[in-house]
Amino acid sequence: MELRRVVVTGIGAITPLGNTVEEFWKNLVNGVSGAGWITRFDASAFKTRFACEIKNYDPSKYFDRKEVKKLDPYAQYALIAAEEAYKDAGLDQASFNKDKAGVIWASGIGGFSSFLEEAQTFFTATNPQARRFSPFFVPKIICDIAAGHIAIKYGLRGPNYGTVSACASSTHALIDAFNLIRLNKADIIITGGSEAAINEAGVGGFNALQALSTNNENYLTASRPFDGTRDGFVMGEG
Repeated sequence: MELRRVVVTGIGAITPLGNTVEEFWKNLVNGVSGAGWITRFDASAFKTRFACEIKNYDPSKYFDRKEVKKLDPYAQYALIAAEEAYKDAGLDQASFNKDKAGVIWASGIGGFSSFLEEAQTFFTATNPQARRFSPFFVPKIICDIAAGHIAIKYGLRGPNYGTVSACASSTHALIDAFNLIRLNKADIIITGGSEAAINEAGVGGFNALQALSTNNENYLTASRPFDGTRDGFVMGEG
């Protein structure tokens, strides 16, 4: 069996270093740190009070109110990055077999923020009749919903699933996408990964594992995985 050549034709990104590939790359090569004080919630009582948050993000610039209501931030980031990559590859202007075009998208933790919000709403409701879950709850939190949303948006009917393997999730998504094309199971795959877990449970949980850096005084340089004085990783999103 002849193995096909695989090439990357488009890139998309929304990250703590920039909300587009151009902005991200400019800040990356100039050594800009994406770390800063946590603004998603009051982290003053936490061991770790900093993280790499996406800056100046307004979901209304990308989605209407109904879409925001049913999309966890991790799925929003996935759709934004996928759209930039789709256009960068010229697929918005191209004709191709959508039965052989798919999406393999990764997330280690999925809609963690939506899970936390829904649980807080349910358990803090004083009115028993208000203690109910949203019909969007399960679809918002599952780790393969981002792949589904991307495929639906572009009408892609090829392979479609999410990969979940902790910090290696996105690497596995890329490997699967590569092999699907190489083995002629697909012609085009939109692939990548997204996370949005900078919240009380995410930071608190990783703090309990003693996995996060607590170097609050030097947060700009706290992410140094190959340094002998490292004390943990820094949470990010995008």
